[in-house]
Amino acid sequence: MTRAHMWEARAAEGRGPELDAWVRGHALPALRGSAGLLRTELFAAPGDRVLLITWWADEPSQVADPPPELLARPVHRWSFTSTHVE
Repeated sequence: MTRAHMWEARAAEGRGPELDAWVRGHALPALRGSAGLLRTELFAAPGDRVLLITWWADEPSQVADPPPELLARPVHRWSFTSTHVE
């Protein structure tokens, strides 16, 4: 069973590059080597949003919250279980 965990944050006004740098410098290194981690993918979107998707063989590890001053709102998180792959 493969699980995907989506972590999405919206940066405070003008702080998108800092939020992206925080994910690269803190969140991703913290996940590396986690048991069951299969893959990570980082996306950027309009509105200074950052999306991190991680794929797991088991239960996903949680991604930490960035410093509050980088955020426009609380982080959103969703977990999914794969039901079909082609």
